[in-house]
Amino acid sequence: MVFKRRKPLGWGAWLREQVYPRAGFKRSIRYVVYRMRRLPDQPHRVARGVFAGSLIGFLPLPGLQFLAAWGAARLARGNVLAALLATFNTNPVTTPFFAVLAMTLGHWILGIEKPLSWEYIRDATETAGIDLWFNVKAVFTPAVARWDGLAQFWNEIYWPYFIGALGPGILLSAIGYYVTIPLVEAYQKARAATAGERAERRGRMRAKLAEAAAKLKRRADRGADEADDDGPRSS
Repeated sequence: MVFKRRKPLGWGAWLREQVYPRAGFKRSIRYVVYRMRRLPDQPHRVARGVFAGSLIGFLPLPGLQFLAAWGAARLARGNVLAALLATFNTNPVTTPFFAVLAMTLGHWILGIEKPLSWEYIRDATETAGIDLWFNVKAVFTPAVARWDGLAQFWNEIYWPYFIGALGPGILLSAIGYYVTIPLVEAYQKARAATAGERAERRGRMRAKLAEAAAKLKRRADRGADEADDDGPRSS
């Protein structure tokens, strides 16, 4: 299979790669930008895909980012592959800081007065996870479902995060949109110029080969004519 590792990563190595890639974030970012520039599409369509995918990447949609990016790119009439690549704008290192910023802004917009801290977020998330698992088991038992922890998580964590991420996400994605257009245009022009130069060189080479072949043919024809003239004549 193409791009498949010869030696599969173990679970520990895989988790380490998710937190900090072995090649570093700089190389990963350069690779994504390189792939963006090489997309065979109009610069504005690639930029719209980048905007859609980048915005989805900032929103709290765990497990649904690729599907949401695909839908957003189709709605924006952008390049779908560019949108999928743009979802990598967030990573496990930067996401927690952006999440705190988004939740703080969301709390301010929604007027929620809670002491936002890592402990508060952790406890609310753990309580919601416990309630969710309890409710899954409650489907198969007589137990009554519990919603307090989930409601607190939705009202004080997830919804403020979503609302607070929209503004910075739109701003940063718009910057990505306007940066992508000149990058793709410059790359496509350079690539077209390089392709033109290669085609011109191939044309000159073909012309030289054709000229050399014609010279060889003329020499061969002259040699054949001279051989006929110098050949034995019957009396």
